[in-house]
Amino acid sequence: MTDRVRRARRRAGFGRPALARQNFAGVRLAKRGARHENAPPVAVSIHPLAHVDPGAKLGADVVVGPFAVIEDDAEISDGCRIDAHAVIAAGSRIGRRNVVHSFAVLGGAPQDRRYAGEPTTLVVGDDNVFREHVTAHRGTGYGGGVTRIGNAGLFMVGVHVAHDAIVGDRVTLANGTLLAGHVVLEDHVVTGGHVAVAPFVRVGARSFLAGGSMVERDVPPFVIAEGNRARVRALNRVGLERTGVPLESRVALKRAFRAIFVGDLPRAEALARFESDPDPFVRELVAFLRAPPRR
Repeated sequence: MTDRVRRARRRAGFGRPALARQNFAGVRLAKRGARHENAPPVAVSIHPLAHVDPGAKLGADVVVGPFAVIEDDAEISDGCRIDAHAVIAAGSRIGRRNVVHSFAVLGGAPQDRRYAGEPTTLVVGDDNVFREHVTAHRGTGYGGGVTRIGNAGLFMVGVHVAHDAIVGDRVTLANGTLLAGHVVLEDHVVTGGHVAVAPFVRVGARSFLAGGSMVERDVPPFVIAEGNRARVRALNRVGLERTGVPLESRVALKRAFRAIFVGDLPRAEALARFESDPDPFVRELVAFLRAPPRR
């Protein structure tokens, strides 16, 4: 190896613990020697090959890997990790302790013909994990201007969250799950791989969408939906137990599910029978089924 090659490798940071040497109050900018005007008063770790725009805001203990890009008007709260080649776009508001893996893009412009460049946002809660190639887009002006993601979600490889979607807490979205614009996913929803959810669809809490399902109508809470086009198949007994629903409520939901989805009574009559049920989970199911569609 020639001296010229050795000098080039040292300038590029090869052979040195890059993150360890970049603990300082402030951030590295694309322009060498410049100081971030919104620099936090505590340490952050920025790889020298990352790009952080001067208009971005970083909290305490944020770690940014090589070739990551954090754009103007992006805000990243304490304890987040942004891995190599990840992008946090303008208008992103990222909560605490989120992990963004390589090649994920959060806060990109919405894929919508009516979007005219108006300022919109992506708001992400705390403790989420975004695996490789996840994309989550900002909202649109006509759709309210905000895409929202809750807390403690797991977004596996290739998941897409479109504009103006609302995603609840503790969701688990398997590889290739695609959420269209204006979708609502309530808390504890789980999907199998390669699920697609159509625009404006609402998916109720603690439901499970089986792998490969094409979901074009609302999915009630507490159920398993499967198929092309997805239909209610069963009560999500495993999901209810795992998310801490009490045994007595699981028994009540089983009774209500059979009457509403399996029994011979007309749907309206079955719902009326359980509308004043003493169990709060049964009442939640009935309220969801009575609500008008969002389209």
